[in-house]
Amino acid sequence: MRSLIYVDVAKEQYRVKLNHWLYAVHVPESISKFRPYVSQYAFYNALPVPPLGEQFGTVRMQLTEHYWQVNPMDVSMAVNVFTETFPTEVLIWQGNMPENAIALNYEGDEARSAKVENCNPFVFAFLPISWEEDLKGAGRTMADGPNYRWNFALHYPDGVSVETGDQWFYEKFVPAFLEIPEATRMVTSKIIKEINDCPMDRVVEIWFEGPDQWSAAMEKAKSIEPPEWAQEETFPYLKPYQNIMGVFVADNISSDNLNNHRGYITMR
Repeated sequence: MRSLIYVDVAKEQYRVKLNHWLYAVHVPESISKFRPYVSQYAFYNALPVPPLGEQFGTVRMQLTEHYWQVNPMDVSMAVNVFTETFPTEVLIWQGNMPENAIALNYEGDEARSAKVENCNPFVFAFLPISWEEDLKGAGRTMADGPNYRWNFALHYPDGVSVETGDQWFYEKFVPAFLEIPEATRMVTSKIIKEINDCPMDRVVEIWFEGPDQWSAAMEKAKSIEPPEWAQEETFPYLKPYQNIMGVFVADNISSDNLNNHRGYITMR
């Protein structure tokens, strides 16, 4: 399986704190725990949020990716020799808990399932190891140039079934982006929700040449017919950071942790 974690930073004041925890504490602990059964553990730094990107629930820190050889949530994996260092302040820095949250050290999987009212859910999405559906741009190669990747997760509103939500996605969303020339590639997979009860339903990735082309595409997407269950008046018709959460990344891995992590080495 593959998994994606959308990591936001609630304030710029917290960016260096979160960066320190990720690289000095979390990466070595994670490698110590799952090196035997993970084939890739990578960070993709979030690119700057484009104009109006917040209405699409865009996170500002990074996208974390794992490729799993086993199901880490299986009951057989429940016993850990060490408890992960995952204090409340990390969840505050990421926007998953309020500023006045009680200081605790959470067990890792407990932290990753955090969902607090009026805060961003912790989105830890498990997916098939390969994209399930190739919707646009098959045949594109690296020689075609670098890509500005918009990767996002969707959750249809409470009371709306995935089948009903997907009907709008396939009948309105997908055809529109097939016709938008700025979108060069589009793939999608359903989230395997039974693994960890992820709050999202589907992950989509659409590529563009850059933020200008993304903005032009979003202007055209305003004409997409809203669903009956729309939460917002304008496209994408979903509540940002609750029902849509995403990130903009480049093609390449920013930190290939399993292969390249050599400790927290600072600038002189």
